[in-house]
Amino acid sequence: MWMPMIGLTALPHLGGLYGGYITRKEVKTWYPTLQKPSWRPPNAAFPVVWTCLYTGMGYGSYLVWKELGGFTEDALVPMGLYGLQLALNWAWTPIFFGAHKLKWALIEIVMLTGTVGATMLSWYPISRTATLLLAPYLSWLCLEAAVWFE
Repeated sequence: MWMPMIGLTALPHLGGLYGGYITRKEVKTWYPTLQKPSWRPPNAAFPVVWTCLYTGMGYGSYLVWKELGGFTEDALVPMGLYGLQLALNWAWTPIFFGAHKLKWALIEIVMLTGTVGATMLSWYPISRTATLLLAPYLSWLCLEAAVWFE
């Protein structure tokens, strides 16, 4: 009973760990060369925020999975959208920090934000709690897009 909850809650953190690996070198070298707005959150906030966001989205996916009785036919759209947004989430860091492709990162974050919104819409009739767990994530994505692409 605990394994699906732990596994689905932990899953988003896998991409976060990989993203952290890519980011750690770039934060010291390439990242300081970028022009950033004065209201951008400090670097120290990002690991804390992403840990909370990944935990919330992962636990939300567990709530939806549980409510739908696992990976059933009814779970195809809500969990498929969740998987798509997770893949887009994991892809953003290598595009932005790894490849330094700012225009591609902008396109990607817009797609990611839209997919998170679609995921929330698909989750709402299943679990309002799961939907609300994605709200801070959607807000953070909007903030990130404003920071990097104002």
